[in-house]
Amino acid sequence: MANTSTPDIVYTKVDEAPELASASLLPIIRRFASAAGISVDTRDISLAGRILAAFPDHLTEDQRVADDLAKLGELVKTPGANVIKLPNVSASEPQLVAAIKELQGQGYALPDYPYDAKTEDEKAARARYNTLKGSAVNPVLREGNSDRRAAAAVKSFAQNNPHRMGDWSRDSKTRVATMGAGDFFANEKSATLPKDSGAKIVLETAGGETVLKDGLSYPAGTVVDATYMSAKALDAFLAEEIEKTKSEGILFSLHMKATMMKVSDPIIFGHAVRQFLAPVFEQYGDEMKSLGVSPNAGLGDLLERVKDKPEILKAIDACMADRPAMYMVNSDRGITNLHVPSDVIIDASMPALIRGGGKGWGPDNKEHDAVCVIPDSSYATVYDEAISFFKANGKLDPATAGTVQNIGLMAQKAEEYGSHPTTFEIPEGGTVRMVLDDGTVLHEHSVAAGDIWRSASARKAPIEDWVNLAIARQKATGYRAIFWLDESRAHDAELISYVKPILESAGVADKFEIMAPREATRASLETITKGENTIAITGNVLRDYLTDLFPILELATSAKMLSIVKLMNGGGLFETGAGGSAPKHVQQLQEENHLRWDSLGEFCALGESLKFLAETHDNARARVLGEAVEAATQGILDHGRSPSRKVGEPDNRDSHYWFARYWAEALAAQSDDAALAEEFGPVATALAENETKIIGELAAAQGSPADIGGYYKPDAEKLAAVMRPSVTLNAIIG
Repeated sequence: MANTSTPDIVYTKVDEAPELASASLLPIIRRFASAAGISVDTRDISLAGRILAAFPDHLTEDQRVADDLAKLGELVKTPGANVIKLPNVSASEPQLVAAIKELQGQGYALPDYPYDAKTEDEKAARARYNTLKGSAVNPVLREGNSDRRAAAAVKSFAQNNPHRMGDWSRDSKTRVATMGAGDFFANEKSATLPKDSGAKIVLETAGGETVLKDGLSYPAGTVVDATYMSAKALDAFLAEEIEKTKSEGILFSLHMKATMMKVSDPIIFGHAVRQFLAPVFEQYGDEMKSLGVSPNAGLGDLLERVKDKPEILKAIDACMADRPAMYMVNSDRGITNLHVPSDVIIDASMPALIRGGGKGWGPDNKEHDAVCVIPDSSYATVYDEAISFFKANGKLDPATAGTVQNIGLMAQKAEEYGSHPTTFEIPEGGTVRMVLDDGTVLHEHSVAAGDIWRSASARKAPIEDWVNLAIARQKATGYRAIFWLDESRAHDAELISYVKPILESAGVADKFEIMAPREATRASLETITKGENTIAITGNVLRDYLTDLFPILELATSAKMLSIVKLMNGGGLFETGAGGSAPKHVQQLQEENHLRWDSLGEFCALGESLKFLAETHDNARARVLGEAVEAATQGILDHGRSPSRKVGEPDNRDSHYWFARYWAEALAAQSDDAALAEEFGPVATALAENETKIIGELAAAQGSPADIGGYYKPDAEKLAAVMRPSVTLNAIIG
């Protein structure tokens, strides 16, 4: 469908499992929405789509695609924006390279990713590709702050059908290891700018001054941070933890965010790979470098590059045998925690381990206690405190637990997730200075070669919007409300100077607490253990971490979260919850034609989007549709129509049939709009009368490998054939 006009609702085209599910769900949504005169169109923010948009000069005329991400970035700044955003790939370097290779195989003449760019063309290509890494989408679209919570129906279902939790032992050896010194937290400096200002970042060494970044611009009131992590301190910490873990006889695991923190965390990950294989790098480092080995790309890439070097492989085997056992991503396939930087993502991996009673999978395919290495101590205390709490008190009971909602500061590239353009691996020891246009040195640090220096910022308008959003949410719920801010941390102290006056001027200071993350973690766990509810009001990274941690404990998954972004200019961005884009789900579809992705997050976002459309466009029919979506979502939960994990049992496509049926039945039964009831009565009847036939057609599709024509860029016709296998259902829906 052409992107020539703005539809009423934009439904994003993304990657992996959510995109596979869209091939089945989107035709249903369009059919129902059309009855209310609502247009639903897609915009492509997938990794493949963004790669193609970045290289029009390498493509034929008919291969070129629009830069939909840039267009959406403009749309979300308008009052009429109504966007349903599904999870997309925040690409690590290995994922980016894999997507490029697939597209080249499909006939797109893209340049190779230049690991070691030498020519001007290679440097230009690398610069373009680097803009696609990590969190390239979210900072563009999130022109508002986050309101994430479990929908009432989802929370009720979780309490009535509690999921399994792992048992905690008081003598569990599982622990969090973090630096505490020499890291980003320890070295942070922060200041609030009194007036509009430009800035530059310079590195002064014995050889002179180098401009690392110029042309920065900040409006008055912006909180600007600067910090660095010492490479020497990091290496010493990692080496010590490797030896300590070995003596404890438990698993070694590293928990990072090498996707969102696309500059700093892959470097830290590379340090871990190098330290774990330190004897190998000492003996064969130069040879491995000549083979193109980069520790930042992970152990998997390293092993592939040295596969024809038996002496190096032997040295690796000997080293691994002398190291502690590794936390595994896939024990059956021998994929370790250090294989790929994007395989172990902290906001998903740590909650899963905590939910499992502090256990991780080892190379023997059995569960063991683990050391959870989180180098920077900024937020490690959250997981450390959670582990301590459950060791002392035992596992959480989902049947009686309250809920933790979240109001998150994320608008306009706030905080660490907006630091990519101002993060640098220091090439030579010296002093890094952040210098304002008037010559004022805002921040400075003495650094050594290899240190990781970064600057982040948060603007005044998003901060004020965040505090006011928290006030509105607390007023609507009456829940205990906690700002997760540490007055002893430089950045948080600047935020507190905003928060307190706003609360006081609104007359609500007595309804809010301010706690450092460790204390806030304990307070929140104590609150929900009593069956009561709380609101966590946090910065951007903690927003991400907590909206996985608490939902995984409460609901077993974060994919079912209601995630509303109230855009600052009046529009709405409705995210389909957390949970990533589920690569293992795609693999299962390809191998067994079974998709276990649960679209409940999409159902929740759709209902909110339709109700928002009703409010902003005075469209009464949109409200009826939205309320019927909520009834359908409740039906999915009440009747257990979510997908099964096993082939041969109901999957994502079955859940979409039931969603369409419950939606049609709700519309047929409502009395607010007679025309909609009349239109969907026959649809509901047809779906009910053909239940056996439809379920049979869907079941018959499972069991054999499915060809979708590509992983990062599936073939549209092949994907439709796989995801819409019921001729009967297709005929009813259209």
